[in-house]
Amino acid sequence: MRYRPFGATGASISNLTFSVGLDIAARGPEVAHDLIYAALEAGINSYRLETADPVLAELVGHALSTVDRKLLNVSLALGRGDGRRGGERDFSAEGMTGAIDRALHISGLGWIDMALLEQPGENELPQSSLNALKALRQTERVRFLGVSGEDAVMDAYVSTGAFDVLATPYNVDSPWQIRSRIRDAKAQDMAVLAYDYFPDSLNSAKKAAAVHEPKKGFFGFGSGSGGRSKDDPLAGAGTFAFLHQTPNWDAEAICLAHVLTDPSVCSVMVKSRDAERLSRLALIPDRDMPPGLSAQIEMARVSGAKAA
Repeated sequence: MRYRPFGATGASISNLTFSVGLDIAARGPEVAHDLIYAALEAGINSYRLETADPVLAELVGHALSTVDRKLLNVSLALGRGDGRRGGERDFSAEGMTGAIDRALHISGLGWIDMALLEQPGENELPQSSLNALKALRQTERVRFLGVSGEDAVMDAYVSTGAFDVLATPYNVDSPWQIRSRIRDAKAQDMAVLAYDYFPDSLNSAKKAAAVHEPKKGFFGFGSGSGGRSKDDPLAGAGTFAFLHQTPNWDAEAICLAHVLTDPSVCSVMVKSRDAERLSRLALIPDRDMPPGLSAQIEMARVSGAKAA
C-alpha cells in the first residue's frame, strides 16, 4: 500500500479507502470484522461508513478499536439517513448532528475525520445545516467537511470554499466536466477522493467494446469499430475493448491503476464483499501500468469525446 497527502491537512491517507455498507453489516459481525481486518493487514488506513446506521457504526468501530485512532481516517456519509427512518434523505442541522452524535457514541471512534454530504441538491443544504457542521468541526467531533456527487451543482459547492474534501466519480472515460471539477477542487486546496473507478459500462468485454460504438445510420447500416467484423485485428479500435485484452491485467485493475496515476486523487474508494478480492485490489497501487496503456486509454477517451 502507498500513501498520499490528505489535501493540505498534513495527514497521510492510503491510496485505497474501504467503503463499508449495510450489505456487509447484514452478513454478520464476524464477516464484517474479517473484511476490515483484511483491509488493515493490507495497509488501508481509510474507511468510509456508507450510512450513519448505528449497527454499521458499531461494527466498524469495534473492528478498528485495535488500531491507534490517530493513524486512521474514517469518513461518514451524511444525507442518506441513518437507517432509523427508512433511509430518508436528511440534510437538516438536527438530522446530521444527531446522526454524527449517535455514530460517535456507539462506535467509540472519538471523532469523524470526514463528514461527507452525499449528493446534496441545489436547495437541499440550508445555511443552518452548514453552520451546524462547522460547529461540529470547531469542537473536533468532525475534522473535515466534504461533499460527494457528480451533478453540476457540485461546481457551486466546490467554489464556496466551505468544504475540505471532494468525493467524485472518476474513471477512464470521465468527461471533461469531472476533470475540470477536480482541478478546481485542487485549486481550493481540497482533498479529492474518487469512486466509481470501474463503472458497469466497462465490466465486460462486450460492454467495453460498445462504449464508443458509432450509432447505426438512417437505414440501419453501420456498426461498431467502423463496420469491422469481430475477427478483424482492428475490431474494437477507438473503444475500451483493450481493457479485457491486456496480458496479466484484468479490466478492474487497469481502471483502478489509471485513476491512481492522477496525482490530484489522494484515495480511491473500493468496495468488496470478499477478503481475497480486497487483498488483490490492495496490491494495485504498487503495480506499474504496462507501457503504452495510458496512451491507449487517452485515445479511447478522446475518441468517445469526439463521437459524443
